Amino acid sequence: MNQGRLVFSQIMDFLPMHQFRRCVERYRGQYKVQRFSCFDQFLSMAFAQLTFRESLRDIEACLRAVEPRLYHMGFRSRIARTTLARANENRDWRIYADLAQVLIRIARPLYANEDIGLDLDATVYALDSTTISLCLSLFPWARFRSHEAGVKLHTQLDLRGPIPCVICVTDAQTHDVHFLDQIVPEPGAFYVVDRGYLDFGRLFAFDQASAFFVTRARKGFRFRRLASRPVDKSTGLRSDQTIGLVSFYPRQSYPERLRRITYVDLETGKRFVFLTNNFTLPALMIALLYKCRWQIELFFKWIKQHLRIKAFFGTSENAVKTQVWIAISVYVLVAIIKKRLQIDRSLYTILQILSVTLLEQVPLTEVLTPTSPNIEEVAFHNQLPLFDL
Repeated sequence: MNQGRLVFSQIMDFLPMHQFRRCVERYRGQYKVQRFSCFDQFLSMAFAQLTFRESLRDIEACLRAVEPRLYHMGFRSRIARTTLARANENRDWRIYADLAQVLIRIARPLYANEDIGLDLDATVYALDSTTISLCLSLFPWARFRSHEAGVKLHTQLDLRGPIPCVICVTDAQTHDVHFLDQIVPEPGAFYVVDRGYLDFGRLFAFDQASAFFVTRARKGFRFRRLASRPVDKSTGLRSDQTIGLVSFYPRQSYPERLRRITYVDLETGKRFVFLTNNFTLPALMIALLYKCRWQIELFFKWIKQHLRIKAFFGTSENAVKTQVWIAISVYVLVAIIKKRLQIDRSLYTILQILSVTLLEQVPLTEVLTPTSPNIEEVAFHNQLPLFDL
């Protein structure tokens, strides 16, 4: 079926074109556009992500070098860096933000049965943010300190995958806790957050929506112990208590009981104090749930290393957000391909393979499936014997 087609065009077959066109129409992306369409813009930026291009000049040089193949890659116009720069500058970044959300809705069911290493059927989300540093002289709109600039990537990550469910790009001054206002709590799900999200009023909204949260207590946290449960101290647990808040404003914001668990890591000796509104899971399971939050840190590290979101092709806010959202779209698209083709390789390996095979005319499954080379030993008889035996 894919005989003779370029690998790049086979990848784009997994893109839901009907939803993409609806995203473009929603924000009038084709308004007064004659040649360089939004799809051409997406293909150019996706090519840059998959081949690790560093600048608009790199994109232009590489695509013009393979100009006879551009039509078969899906392009319908000639590529010029000024045209691409103007498109990134002016076309609404929300087109690609909505496209990323469409791809996320496709990817999440594919990873619903992934193992997170815990005997838990509920959905587990990790919430955190990472700051992408920018040059203040080039990005003055992103100032957040006297000599620094940056944007913040707020993420809700489904730990079965991991697939980002909700992403919000803001200026770096925005506090993490405001991201909780963007979340629609899912009943029965667990939300694992660090101390930066400890706002009792917002967490009480999660409790009222029948969702569970796991977070850490701040130093000097005041409480009143209501009950205690026995714990096995050989596992690292030190206490499992039911508590009530004492301070006036926290008590007004969260009038219900909380569960306080003290845990000491047996390897490092570090002491943790967890707060949760779940009273049914074992105390050790709550500690292990918080330990799973580290996956979102690995996710941020991964995308910063393997996606083009540290060196930007434009300096405006619209261009930066466009590049970030297209990078996320490419990441989720590759994750969809991995599941639908049942590829038993890591996303890192798949991206590395695709970076050198995009212009090959080979079926995508053949490119991504590991095979053992068939090398036959050939006897060379051209060499004359040195000694006659």
